[in-house]
Amino acid sequence: MIIKQLSETLINQIAAGEVIERPASAAKELIENAIDAGATRIEVATAGGGKTLLRVIDNGCGMGPEDLALAIRRHCTSKLSETLFDIRSLGFRGEALPSIGSVAKLTITSRPAGADSGAEIAVVGGKVGDVRPAAANPGTTVEVRDLFFATPARLKFMKTEKAEAGAISEIVKRMAIAFPAIRFVLSGTDRSTLEFPGTGDDHLARIAQVLGADFKDNAIELDAEREDVRLTGFAGVPTFNRGNSAHQYAFVNGRPVQDKQILSAIRGAYAETIPQGRYPVAVLSLTLDPALVDVNVHPAKSDVRFRDPALVRGLIVGAIRQSLQREGDRAATTGAGGMLRAFRPGFSPQPAQAWSPASSPSRPLYGAAPSFGGGFAAAAAPAAHGFGEAAQAVFDSLTVPTARSEPIPSPAPQSASVEAIASYPLGAARAQVHANYIVAQTEDGLVIVDQHAAHERLVFEQMRKALTGRRLPSQGLLIPEIVDLPEEDCDRLMTHATSLEHLGLAIERFGPGAIAVRETPAMLGEMDATQLVRDLADEIAEWDTADRLSAKLEHVAATMACHGSVRSGRRLRVEEMNALLRQMEQTPGSGQCNHGRPTYVELKLSDIERLFGRS
Repeated sequence: MIIKQLSETLINQIAAGEVIERPASAAKELIENAIDAGATRIEVATAGGGKTLLRVIDNGCGMGPEDLALAIRRHCTSKLSETLFDIRSLGFRGEALPSIGSVAKLTITSRPAGADSGAEIAVVGGKVGDVRPAAANPGTTVEVRDLFFATPARLKFMKTEKAEAGAISEIVKRMAIAFPAIRFVLSGTDRSTLEFPGTGDDHLARIAQVLGADFKDNAIELDAEREDVRLTGFAGVPTFNRGNSAHQYAFVNGRPVQDKQILSAIRGAYAETIPQGRYPVAVLSLTLDPALVDVNVHPAKSDVRFRDPALVRGLIVGAIRQSLQREGDRAATTGAGGMLRAFRPGFSPQPAQAWSPASSPSRPLYGAAPSFGGGFAAAAAPAAHGFGEAAQAVFDSLTVPTARSEPIPSPAPQSASVEAIASYPLGAARAQVHANYIVAQTEDGLVIVDQHAAHERLVFEQMRKALTGRRLPSQGLLIPEIVDLPEEDCDRLMTHATSLEHLGLAIERFGPGAIAVRETPAMLGEMDATQLVRDLADEIAEWDTADRLSAKLEHVAATMACHGSVRSGRRLRVEEMNALLRQMEQTPGSGQCNHGRPTYVELKLSDIERLFGRS
């Protein structure tokens, strides 16, 4: 075996395989260069999904002839100091341009501000041409043609032109959100143009340009700080959700990232508020000392590594949950829009029928119908659904109204006028429709409430409060369960032993490579303690948290709350309906049930008038 030095062209092509995976990767690198150059206007043009043509034009600082000659050489950059601990630019490796030039036909034309003329250099399949004078506007134009023509095997792995164009569009959107003061223009062969005018310091206006105007009406502002790590941005209300995670954007010191830890934190923050298979909409921006985050993890610079990942995760989860408790109970405006689309003006009358007792309504429309017991009663006791005795004890210890208790007193006196009660956010109950939906009148519209979903959330929040306020009941094992684990996993588990014991899971060290489980949470009944401990060890190793056990307990609480809440089909008195509305107004998270579905929708008076053509 003879070891030899690889050629410069082959080295660049190998690097291109890491840095330039597809046309969108090249677009990302070129846009980052334009932003680092101080551009305020960036235009991107593509053909063939970026495989045939990718052109990026900016009005940045530009480059002179000497800089052009160095720019296409590997590891030549103006953005990096002597260390990797203070990276404040998007690019810093000096690999993008030589990598692109090694697999494509690359032309760079640039003119510094104040220069009389510009210069141009071309690289074709790794072969570098001479720098020559060229007519150019101030700034830089980078043109990439026939991407991967020098490595045709890579072309086989490209997706369709439409898919590749969509990936470039997504890159432009992420950059546009990160830098709202810059004007972005994207054009393609289909003659469609995507344009984001600069919005200056109005970050929400730029986000609305990218995510749609609805986000602006359904966003909650975030601004939190913990130990010199600051989180800003916007989180959508839980009922404003999507079918995939493509509408979650994260930025670290202005750099767009797709970090799995941040995405996991977003998912954890919205737990129990969004239906399974749906995803929240969020735009998060983390700002911290560059020395506390490593951006040199992946060639594409899309992943980062935090020095204290638990701190970052806790900041994200805590900030989003606090914001949701503060103002996340409101219904998404898109719900009212869907309701409006569902209404059909006019109707086709049916043939008249002779009246008979059988054809008359068998039940009243309004909530003043006779009640079947005081308060909001469960149709069946939780014990009937297989919960353990300890779980039943937790349920019974709550101040949740049941068929055995007195009605919940309403904050508003029953003698108060409808107009006075209507001043509350959820208004005054006026009717119960189909023995399931409460119709309430507000000062500027009406609200329709799903009584079962709403009360389910109220019961669950009371149970959750009880779970976190004391040590949970546990059941001792006659014979301790011994779980064999690597020594490092045992060490991690024991660091969280106190927290786990508060949740009813008592563990002890059993030699260097084993954990003894002596008690398990009584709420979980019979369970696989070994698998639970292994799952916790895996979670702690990856995230340095032990949330899985809490999630299991909350799942039991949510199921109990579902069975222990007022059922669909239950007739409610007017005072009961008003009491439910007042409790919803006082309970965080009451805008959606435990399964993430909305508990109410709101229709403004202006929307109703529009239905009748009065506005």
